[in-house]
Amino acid sequence: MPPSPGRSPARRAAAVLTPLAAVAAAHIAPAATWLPVVRRCSPGLAGVGHPAHVALTFDDGPDPESTPCFLDALEAIGVRATFFVLGDSVVRHPSVVRETVRRGHELAVHGWSHEHPWRPAPADDVRALLRAAGAVRDLTGRRPRWYRPPYGILTSGRWAAARTAGLRPVLWTVWGRDWTAEATPASVRSAVAAGLRGGGTVLLHDTDRMSAPACWRAALGALPGIVDDCRDTGLSVGPLAEHGVPPPCPGSGERMPEPGG
Repeated sequence: MPPSPGRSPARRAAAVLTPLAAVAAAHIAPAATWLPVVRRCSPGLAGVGHPAHVALTFDDGPDPESTPCFLDALEAIGVRATFFVLGDSVVRHPSVVRETVRRGHELAVHGWSHEHPWRPAPADDVRALLRAAGAVRDLTGRRPRWYRPPYGILTSGRWAAARTAGLRPVLWTVWGRDWTAEATPASVRSAVAAGLRGGGTVLLHDTDRMSAPACWRAALGALPGIVDDCRDTGLSVGPLAEHGVPPPCPGSGERMPEPGG
């Protein structure tokens, strides 16, 4: 019998690429969580809490220029919020972090830096999230409970990293679209009002680190009106800690060192 012909280059390439494609799909498929329709089907992940309460949250800080302005505005209207912070900014701006906590606000984790997660790197995801959570714990003496991934993209690696770090992923139900150069206080307030419901979690940004320059001023200007809209409909406003979202399971997570350890 004649020898069987070898596989063509195309078939050999397919044999190599197919498993890689499967790995990539398993990594990125959960990232559809950033889509509104997916969040609506996952109320716990979206941050749906007590129907008489709205959770107010901010991403991407701390920022020594803009975050103090939000702290002053929140104090003026008598509201506390949850700030999802980036670990590399926490270590660069410790005084802003301490002041945020001193004023009664809650800190949560937004990651170490604001990177896209397209490449599967589960070990790196775990290290980065533990590092960020540890930075918050070391600086404040309080262990964070919540995690919101950058861009709301919750890959399988980030899911696993959150569990290892003992953090509960929480996204949002409505955002202010405050990251664009075209954002104004009126547009941010309108965007939030369009989707505002009791039990919702509002996403705003207290910095322009990952957004159009100075766009944070639109969110800052919208803040009193957003809170007024909530209160006018009988809704209280506060941090996730008061929102009725279940905390992480007590048995999950890797034990972080004590502050300073």
